[in-house]
Amino acid sequence: MPRRRDPAAARVVHRTCRVGLRTTRGERERCFGLLRSAGDVWACVLEVNHWRWRHDPPPVVSDQALCRELSTAGPGVFGDLDSVGARSVLRRYSDAWFTAAKRRRAGDLSVRFPRRRRGLLPVRYFHDTFTLDGRRLRLPVTRGCAPLWLRLDRAVPYPADQVRSVTLLAEGGRLWVEFTAEVPVTVYPAGDGPDPARVAGVIHPYAVAGPDGHGLLVSGQAVRAEHRMHLTDTKRRRRATAAQAPKPGQRGSRRWRKTRRRARLVEGRHRRRIRQAQHEAAKTVIGWAVRQRVGTLTGGDPHGVLALPAHPRAHRDCCGQRHQHPSGSAAAGAHAPSSRTTPSRCRTVPA
Repeated sequence: MPRRRDPAAARVVHRTCRVGLRTTRGERERCFGLLRSAGDVWACVLEVNHWRWRHDPPPVVSDQALCRELSTAGPGVFGDLDSVGARSVLRRYSDAWFTAAKRRRAGDLSVRFPRRRRGLLPVRYFHDTFTLDGRRLRLPVTRGCAPLWLRLDRAVPYPADQVRSVTLLAEGGRLWVEFTAEVPVTVYPAGDGPDPARVAGVIHPYAVAGPDGHGLLVSGQAVRAEHRMHLTDTKRRRRATAAQAPKPGQRGSRRWRKTRRRARLVEGRHRRRIRQAQHEAAKTVIGWAVRQRVGTLTGGDPHGVLALPAHPRAHRDCCGQRHQHPSGSAAAGAHAPSSRTTPSRCRTVPA
């Protein structure tokens, strides 16, 4: 069951960051073994429910029932994967099954229940089941196995006591760990809180126009250049390999599979660069809003923001290529500007 928070406790927001791993050959094999074992748990649940479907008993889909089946199997069935990691896979399956059932009851018959097997499946570990010591991370393993300590390629940007869960996954042939932390909302000293009269309009994910002539501009030139260079490189690669592409239904040669693997690696690197740039830009905007004591942070389509009493620079700057806006731990209210084209594109910044 999800953790219940005290209503009187301080407000928090959940943030997730992805950190790479620096592993030896043995550590890499053990990590991929955990991911393969998670895939085996998923396949085992599919097989059990398929057998029950053929012999009339109801399927086992609830989290509690699946955990009882896991405890009946005993430890050591899925290699180094312990009960904590296996329960995360069972919860993922249960959520997927009930989500599909809910959508089918709503009339969407195109939704299918989970039936596809997966070779590598992410494994999630919750609070008090892992150990984070600087750039070292210890993941739990089954009883009788050697401890699994992993080195991170950079420091986690959140304090260790705020990290609530870690997720081990593989993407693009590399191992990653996602850290999810509870970040408290900024609290101002007494008498120094946000001023509701100070209005800032977010007219671009990298530009903020505030009161009293203050503003912030985070250039998106590097992001646009990354998009343009990646598009050019993709077009050239596809043009060069179009003649060797296999026909539909063919497996393709070993050289073609190497080419496809290289293309997936380049695509993953491009997505990571864009995601990191957007994260840094959003963090800069939220930090600026906290320092300026902005009471209202309005985000949306520039056509609706132009009507707000913000700085005149808002009328000179033009639309950007994105209409998504940062949300963070700034203690500021937020509302969507009234416009015919804006409300569907606005995103509320939590207080």
